[in-house]
Amino acid sequence: MKKLKQKIDVNQHNGARLLVQCLEQQGVSIIFGIPGAKIDAVFDALVDSSIKLVICRHEQNAVFMAAAYGRLTGRPGVVLVTSGPGVSNCVTGLLTATTEGDPVIAIGGNVSRAMQLKSSHQSTDNIKLVEAVTKARMNVVVAETIPEIIDNAFRIAMMPRSGAVFISLPQDISLAHIEAQPLKCIGQPHYGVAPLDVIHQVAEQINQAKRPIFLLGLEASRPRTTHSIRTLLRKCPFGVVCTFQGAGVISRDLLACFAGRVGLFKNQPGDQLLDSADLIVTIGYSPVEYDPEIWNSQNLKHIIHIDNNLAEIHASYAPELEVLGDISSNIDTLATLLKSNKTPDYLPWIQSLQTELMDVIERGASISGTKIHPLRFIYELQKIADDNTIVISDIGSHYMWLARYYLCFQPHHLLFSNGQQTLGVAIPWAIAAGFIDPKQTVISISGDGGFLFSAMELETAVREKIHFIHFVWCDGAYNMVQEQEIMKYQRDSGVHFGPVDIVKFAESFGATGFRVNHANELATVIAQAKMIKGPVLVEVPIDYSENHLLFSVSDDRTLN
Repeated sequence: MKKLKQKIDVNQHNGARLLVQCLEQQGVSIIFGIPGAKIDAVFDALVDSSIKLVICRHEQNAVFMAAAYGRLTGRPGVVLVTSGPGVSNCVTGLLTATTEGDPVIAIGGNVSRAMQLKSSHQSTDNIKLVEAVTKARMNVVVAETIPEIIDNAFRIAMMPRSGAVFISLPQDISLAHIEAQPLKCIGQPHYGVAPLDVIHQVAEQINQAKRPIFLLGLEASRPRTTHSIRTLLRKCPFGVVCTFQGAGVISRDLLACFAGRVGLFKNQPGDQLLDSADLIVTIGYSPVEYDPEIWNSQNLKHIIHIDNNLAEIHASYAPELEVLGDISSNIDTLATLLKSNKTPDYLPWIQSLQTELMDVIERGASISGTKIHPLRFIYELQKIADDNTIVISDIGSHYMWLARYYLCFQPHHLLFSNGQQTLGVAIPWAIAAGFIDPKQTVISISGDGGFLFSAMELETAVREKIHFIHFVWCDGAYNMVQEQEIMKYQRDSGVHFGPVDIVKFAESFGATGFRVNHANELATVIAQAKMIKGPVLVEVPIDYSENHLLFSVSDDRTLN
């Protein structure tokens, strides 16, 4: 006769309940995850908590959602998964979050401590598994340490540069009776101003430079830092370029300083501005955003590094001065030392570069046809977008078009996976954005390749009644790879796949689907999609005939 398993006392104050209480103490209001036997005690404890649980269809997408939640709110997104493949499925999401600077707390179940050195169902070394993709990893070996581990995890995840922290929770600890209570949150440390003599040296170099250029990166898009940069530029209108993740830092009133975004390939107006600089001041920049080997290929640029953290030294990125500490405070201090009457004589040239950029964008208005040119799509998108619109891009050729030619004027209103260029982020990120502020218009875009990496989460969006409009640019290939293969080898390999009926796909999940049959239909379809409750998919047959120009070097043809 089989021995019945012992019933769990759901009223017992155990490790799982303590963990959930600690998360509540941290202000966690939503968790993304997928349950399993090794973590089900935590899922049970969530029933009696104030935290909303969002069940996803794949652990990787759950991490993507948590990461977007972290990027948009500044507080770590939380993901909860089971052991074995539950944890391993998180790895790509954790790698992306850590590279992109998105704060995430990932909690993964594991077998009981007594079974961890034995072959057992769904047993793995969680800590080793996630070592390369997280900022920190913590294994709960004593139940009473849960409050300390949670507090430290949140502080590390948010400490600049933000990233993912993983907590491994053995099954026996989640079930163990425990009397410990959550700790009072200490909060985040405040970083100070750099030594004043260093800031004076930086100010002197900027004041003496003939053509100082600011290169804004990911950390420049933090709200306080964005405010400080804008204040400085209103006083001293220096030339500015942004990486793709610096999108939105430059406001409308500062467009006269702005030569556009740079990244991947050196062929943009902003690249011309960087080439002309006798001093480049990077603010919140990491080499992962745009390889300095590309924009400083001769290793001749004079560079000043302003960031929370030490510069990562490359032969092409060896700053002469580093201003370390709270970026916003350091920018504010620097602004007081710059010559307010210094209006660079190169501003008219910047405006000519900007005109070059705007001419490309405006050309979209006149491009028609049954296949939609990317510039026409961006033109129509720009018309309906405002400061309450978040645009989210997956990875593919569309990412390059949007990064270069879609303008936004608020930070974190144009989102990319720029460091890892991870396929499949768009729909999970759109879902997370919908949870944060249902009043915002959320528009996401993927290619027909990246779309199916996370399209199963459409069911999550339908179930949770999340409204967003997701455009699928369809050409039947992994085009971004295809273009580079043709450029290198004069032929392509392994990039073609079959069609998916996007409208039927949407309808099969209970969502709404549209198909754009002509460029002139775009505006009408967008207007209709905005009025529909719940998620909307739009199939867009895309005209990629000019994509090869995205990959040209600076001396080749341009899109003018």
